[in-house]
Amino acid sequence: MQLIIISGRSGSGKSTALHQLEDEGYYCIDNLPVSLLPALVDKASREEFGHFEGMAVCIDARNAWKDLANFGPVMDSLPGEVRSEILFLDAQDSALIKRFSETRRKHPLSSDTMPLAEAIDKERLLLEPIAGVASLTLDTSQMTIYELRDAIKQRLLGARSGNMSVLIQSFGFKRGVPTDADLVFDVRMLPNPHWVKELRLKNGLEDPVREFLEAQPSTGELYDDIRGFLDRWLPRYRDSNRSYMTVAIGCTGGHHRSVYLADRLFQHYRQTYPGIHIRHRELQ
Repeated sequence: MQLIIISGRSGSGKSTALHQLEDEGYYCIDNLPVSLLPALVDKASREEFGHFEGMAVCIDARNAWKDLANFGPVMDSLPGEVRSEILFLDAQDSALIKRFSETRRKHPLSSDTMPLAEAIDKERLLLEPIAGVASLTLDTSQMTIYELRDAIKQRLLGARSGNMSVLIQSFGFKRGVPTDADLVFDVRMLPNPHWVKELRLKNGLEDPVREFLEAQPSTGELYDDIRGFLDRWLPRYRDSNRSYMTVAIGCTGGHHRSVYLADRLFQHYRQTYPGIHIRHRELQ
């Protein structure tokens, strides 16, 4: 039986993820107490669920804190034939505060004595037992609902074929390193097209920027070094049964150098890894 557990902090997109899995044919349950998970799995294994792709349950901070602390032992107690994956969604504190402010929703942990910012921080601590064992972590700070739904389809469901799902993501250091990055490469030592007036408003996917960067000897040297590292070590990750891998390429603003190198790496690996995807965070 396929079991997907969705967790994460409130406002990070758990409902969107659960709805996407429901649309993909999963039997979905929201706000399941951790202590009831073994009984649910036992019942599902004994009944006919053949018309469903699998089961997806949302487990989050609405649980009792003692149940959350016991998450690891509960998962270990599930039968060996259960194929489980844990998707953990998160976002930067500022993004979560903005979302709650815009929707005027009440955070499940906030109260007259606990303000929103404190509730968000406490929720992170409560969910550490789940976040620490997650199969896939997604930072939704700068994702729209549609981008999150696409990420679920591409990264979580796309890995069903047994191939490792690889995401190559460009980003700007001035907006922070992606929290879900497994490997981070800093390319800020390359000449910056931002300081060329004619290139400032263009990005690394456009020919003038590409031509400028390819004219710099250091660009080819850095690309060869990164590609050589990934050529050697990505197969090792795959052979160790790793299902997901995020390779983040960062420059200062995330519009020129990182975009160019991320796209070049994506083009190089798209035949080797059928489950590869690309995202340019600052161009979204």
